[in-house]
Amino acid sequence: MDVPLWTVDAFTDRRFSGNPASVCLLDRDLPEETLQAIAAEMNHSETAFLRAQHAGWALRWFTPTIEVALCGHATLASAHVLWESGRLARDARASFHTASGLLTAALENERIALDFPAEPAEPVPEPEGLAEALGTEIIRVGRNRMDYLVEVADEAVVASLTPDTKRLASHPVRGTIVTARAASAGVDFVSRFFAPAAGVDEDPVTGSAHCALAPWWSERLGRTAMTGRQLSARGGTVGVRLSGARVHLLGTAVIVLEGTLRL
Repeated sequence: MDVPLWTVDAFTDRRFSGNPASVCLLDRDLPEETLQAIAAEMNHSETAFLRAQHAGWALRWFTPTIEVALCGHATLASAHVLWESGRLARDARASFHTASGLLTAALENERIALDFPAEPAEPVPEPEGLAEALGTEIIRVGRNRMDYLVEVADEAVVASLTPDTKRLASHPVRGTIVTARAASAGVDFVSRFFAPAAGVDEDPVTGSAHCALAPWWSERLGRTAMTGRQLSARGGTVGVRLSGARVHLLGTAVIVLEGTLRL
């Protein structure tokens, strides 16, 4: 069985930056253990598996070790592949049927706009050992169905973090988002995302984290349209628009590899 395969750098307009994702286009379902083995072989933070179905595309996301319920950058990568390969007209909306419901993507000028659920982080008491695992003082903490969201003092703190990933992995969440108000021009907030329990010590650019960051910073900045910068080594930029219970994530993508996976 030959499977079309792409590697796409998402939330960037430059190759070898942003967040790389593999996109596999299937013509039939494969066993879950096969999907997980492919994701481990690709060894990106997420591998997306696309399969055409009535009124859109079935879409699943796997890290090298687990399946996840929501992934922004691999969805953006999948939409980019559909348009760039001619499988979807550029004026058509991409519809994805996922574990998080129907997600859509559309081209807006030079950017892709993903329509995702907002994932607000509700305030919680500071979890025991979290500040020690991160190696910094915590201003406040929230939690949603997937992650902790930790606000720290400033952008410099976010940039300088060297967390103890083994200790972070002991917490009962997919990952930990660390954020602060931006000091850089043209950016509203900055973040990093650590998910060692999901097999990803640090994710370069995390769309699903911005589903929590958008309502968090909208409440604090008094705006619904903002720009976030993820301060990983590769770096990436995510535009956000909050609209009630939905968040539009805006970004660009670049294909860096196209080939065939042989099963």
